[in-house]
Amino acid sequence: MSKKVIVIGAGFAGLSAATTLADKGLEVILLEKNESAGGRARVFRAEGFTFDMGPSWYWMPDVFERYFERFGKKVSDYYTLQRLEPSYRVCFGENDFVNIPAKMQELEQLFESYEKGSSKKLQEFLAQSAYKYEVGINKLVYKPSRSVWEFLDTKLLLDMVRMNIFESFHKHIRRYFKHEKLIKLMEFPILFLGAIPQNTPALYSLMNYADISLGTWYPKGGMYKVVEAMVALAEEKGVKILYNQEVKQIEITNSRAKKVITQNATYQADAVVAGADYHHIDQEVLAPAYRNYTESYWQKRTMSPSSLIFYLGINKKLKNLEHHTLFFDEDFSLHSHEIYVEPKWPTKPLFYVSVPSKTDATVAPEGMENVFILIPVAVGLEDSEQIREHYYNLVMDRFEKLTGQKICDAVIFKRSYAHKEFSADYHSFKGNAYGLANTLMQTAILKPSLKSKKVKNLYFTGQLTVPGPGVPPSIISGQVVAQELIKELR
Repeated sequence: MSKKVIVIGAGFAGLSAATTLADKGLEVILLEKNESAGGRARVFRAEGFTFDMGPSWYWMPDVFERYFERFGKKVSDYYTLQRLEPSYRVCFGENDFVNIPAKMQELEQLFESYEKGSSKKLQEFLAQSAYKYEVGINKLVYKPSRSVWEFLDTKLLLDMVRMNIFESFHKHIRRYFKHEKLIKLMEFPILFLGAIPQNTPALYSLMNYADISLGTWYPKGGMYKVVEAMVALAEEKGVKILYNQEVKQIEITNSRAKKVITQNATYQADAVVAGADYHHIDQEVLAPAYRNYTESYWQKRTMSPSSLIFYLGINKKLKNLEHHTLFFDEDFSLHSHEIYVEPKWPTKPLFYVSVPSKTDATVAPEGMENVFILIPVAVGLEDSEQIREHYYNLVMDRFEKLTGQKICDAVIFKRSYAHKEFSADYHSFKGNAYGLANTLMQTAILKPSLKSKKVKNLYFTGQLTVPGPGVPPSIISGQVVAQELIKELR
C-alpha cells in the first residue's frame, strides 16, 4: 500500500511537488482553496476578454523544459511558445521610448548609441552572468538549503566567490555601465526579486542573462496555458486535485502530521507538503506548539512588494505599446524607497503595462485590447477603493500623455486587485505579491526552512522558502521539496 501525501495549494510549487511525488508512486491528494488551480497565476474571463491575473513574463524557458522532461514530456506537448520581438519596450518619458531587441547584434548597437564602448562591456557582463546562471540555476537553486554542509564543496565555494555573492547588484552594474538609461535597463530584471539593487547580491545578474540571452517568451493563449499543462500532467500521473478545499487545521500526533482538515472534510496523511502561504500555515493553521517560527521572526522578514493591478478591456486598438511596456518616466530610487525603506503609497510610481492582445488575438474581441497595468507597492498598506481610484486616475493620465492617445473613454471593462485580494485569495502575508525579497540575509540557508523543525513529516514549498520568488523558482521549489520527502519516506 502506497504512502499518502497531502499537498496544500495548487500554485506552481504545489503542482510541481504533487506531480514529482506521484511520479514516484506515492498517492497524492492536492487540496486547493480556490475554485481553480494556478495560485497567483489564475485566469478570469469577462466580456470576451481573457485576463491572466498574475505572472505575465515567461523567462527561463529551460526551467520549464527541464520540468516537463523529468516526466518524459516536452513543453510543446502542451502549449506553443513564441519569442517576443522586441522583448519589451521602455518609456523614459514623453516621446522617449526604446525597444529592447531580441537579437544580440541589435541590442549591442542600442547600447553603443547610449555609451561608446558599452557593447564590449555588455559582452563581458553577459559572459559572467551566463556563468552565474549555469551555477546558480543548475546547482544552487536545486539545493534544499537545510544545512551549510550542502555548500561546503571547494569548487562550489569558489564558484560562489566568483559569482559576487557579497557585492551588491547596485555596485556591480556600475562597474560596467555609466549611462543612466543603461543602468535602468540592467537593474530592471531584479525588480522581480523584490529588493532594491543596493540590497540585492550581484549573484542575481543571472537575471540579466535570463532576460537578454534566453529571451522573453509568450505561451499562445496566455500564461494560464502553463497552469493547464501542469494540471494535465499532474492528473496524468495520478494526482487527485480537489478544489474549494481551504485547509483549516493540521492534526498532529506524536510530532507527526496525521490529518489535514478543511472546512468540509478530513484527509489522512503519511506526510504533508504545504504549498500555501508559509506564514499562514505556520502561524494560523498549526497549533502554537508546532510552529516553525515566532510571529516576531516573520515580522522581521524583508518582503517583496505587493501590487496594485488594473485589468482593463479597451474597445479600440492602442498605439505606441508593445506586449510588455515599462514606464520609467519617474524616479526609480524614490519609488523603491517608498516600497522598502519608508513603506507608503508611492508619490510618483513607476508602472508596467502588458498588452497580450498585441501578440495574441484570442485574448480580446476583434479590434480591442486586453490591458494589464501593475504598480509595485509596499506590503501591509491600507487598501481602499478611494486609494485605488486615485492611483488609477494618476497612472491613466500619465499613460495617455506618454503614449499620445485617449484611453480612459475607451475602457469598457475594469477590475482592480491589490492587498485585500492577495490576502483573501491566497492568505498572502501582508498582502505580498511575490514572496520573500532576495536579499543576502534571505538567501539559501537564511530563508525559512523547507522542513518543519517540530513536525517530522511536514514540509513547505513556494515563494517564502527556497529558492525564492518567481514562476521558475516556484516550480523548482516543488521539485526540491518532493525529492527531500521521497528520501525520508524510503
